[in-house]
Amino acid sequence: MVFYCAVEDIETQLSTPILIQLSSDDEGQDAIDRTVVDEAILYSSTLIDGYLRGRYNLPLNTHFPLLRILCIDLSIYRLYSRRMFHEMPEVIAEAYKNAIATLRDIQKGIISLQAESSDTQETASFNPDEYRTNKDILDRLFGKQRLSEY
Repeated sequence: MVFYCAVEDIETQLSTPILIQLSSDDEGQDAIDRTVVDEAILYSSTLIDGYLRGRYNLPLNTHFPLLRILCIDLSIYRLYSRRMFHEMPEVIAEAYKNAIATLRDIQKGIISLQAESSDTQETASFNPDEYRTNKDILDRLFGKQRLSEY
C-alpha cells in the first residue's frame, strides 16, 4: 500500500495544537496520536487508489504532487469528521468536495497525473492489455443486423 502523504504534511497544513486536538482522545494530551493520523492517511490513500484503479497501474511507483495534495485534504477532512463535537469548517468541507471532484476528473481522464521529476516528463499510463470486462459480443443490445435497419 502506498501512502500519498505523511503525518508531517498534515502537520504543515494544520497547526500542531489543532492536529493534537483532532487526533487525541484526551484533552490534556500534548502529542499527536500518530496512529489516528496514519489511519486517516490510510483511508485517504485507499480512497485515492479506488479512483485511480482501472486508469493507472497500481501501486504507482512515481511521486505525484497532486495526489499528495488530495491526500492531505482528504485526511484532514477525515480527522475533523472523527471529532463529532467540532463543527466542520467550511474551508475543510469545500477542500474535501474539490478533492473528490478532482479524483473523478482523474478517473475520467480529464486530468492526467504528471510526475514530479523535472528532467523527464513521465506520466502514469493506462495499459489496455490489462483491461478486463465480463461482456462479450452476445451482450450487445444493438448488433450489426439491428443497426443496419436504421
